[in-house]
Amino acid sequence: MTNFELNESFSVNPNNNDSNTTIAFFGGGNMASAMIGGLIKQGMRPSDILVVEPYEPTRDKLLQDFGIQAISEPSSLLAKAGLIIWAVKPQVFKEAAQQTGNFAPTALHFSVAAGIHSSSIAAWLKTENVVRSMPNTPALIGKGITALFARTAVTPAGKASVEHVVASMGEFLWLNEESQLDAVTAISGSGPAYVFYFLEAMTEAAVNMGLSAEQGRRLAIATFSGASELANRSDEPLETLRQRVTSKGGTTYAALMSMEGDDIKSHFIKAMQAAELRAKELGDEFGK
Repeated sequence: MTNFELNESFSVNPNNNDSNTTIAFFGGGNMASAMIGGLIKQGMRPSDILVVEPYEPTRDKLLQDFGIQAISEPSSLLAKAGLIIWAVKPQVFKEAAQQTGNFAPTALHFSVAAGIHSSSIAAWLKTENVVRSMPNTPALIGKGITALFARTAVTPAGKASVEHVVASMGEFLWLNEESQLDAVTAISGSGPAYVFYFLEAMTEAAVNMGLSAEQGRRLAIATFSGASELANRSDEPLETLRQRVTSKGGTTYAALMSMEGDDIKSHFIKAMQAAELRAKELGDEFGK
C-alpha cells in the first residue's frame, strides 16, 4: 500500500506510530461511517479517528461500531487533526465551520457536503487548503465514484491523502473546474436514484406480465448489474453495445422504438439538467 502524507506532521499511513496522526470527521452519518469503516479496513487505528457529532445516539453507534472517539462539539482535540472531513448537511456547514477554524489552522479540509462552494468553505474556515467532492451512495458498499476538486493551495501530498480516503469507497476522478461538480451531482450524485427508478419500473412491468415481484426484482437488478459490468469491461461505444442487443423487428427493437416514440431519452436528459440547475441553486443558497 502506498503511503500518503497529509503534510509534514501528519500521515494517513496505517503503519505510522505518531500519536498525533488524527483524521477528524464533522458529522457521523452514513457517508462518514462508510469512510471510517474503509479506513479501518485499510489498517488505520480507531484511536486515530475523531468524530464531531452533536446527536448522542449517533455518537454511541460510532463508538459501538468502530471504537472511535466521538465528541458533541468542536474542541482543542481537533488540533491533532491533519485532515478534517466535512460530512455535514449543507444548511449547518457555515455555523460548524465558523466554530472550528481556530482549533485546526493548518489542517486540510475535505468536504463531501452537497452544493457548498469551496470558496465559501475557505472563507468560513479562513484557509485555502480545501478539497470539495461529490460522492454517491454506492460508496456505502465500496462501489461508489467520487469526483474531486482541489483549490490551488492544496499540495500533491494533500491530494494523495484525500485519494487514500476516497479509494476506500470505490473509484474517484479529479476535475479541473469546480463548476463541473454540478454536472457530476446530476449524473452520478443523484444517479443511483435514477437506477432505482428504472428498477422499480422493470419490476412493476414484470408483475404486470405475470411474474412475481421477487422474480421481477431479481431479473431487473441482475440485468442492470450485468449490463453495467459488460460496459465497464468493454472499450466499445455504448451505442455499439446497445445495437448488438437490438435486432431490427425483434423484441428489443420494439421496446426501444416505443421509448423513442415517447422521447424518453430527451426527457431523461432534461431531468438531469434540472438536477444540475438545482445543484447550482443549493450552492448559491447555502454558500452565502
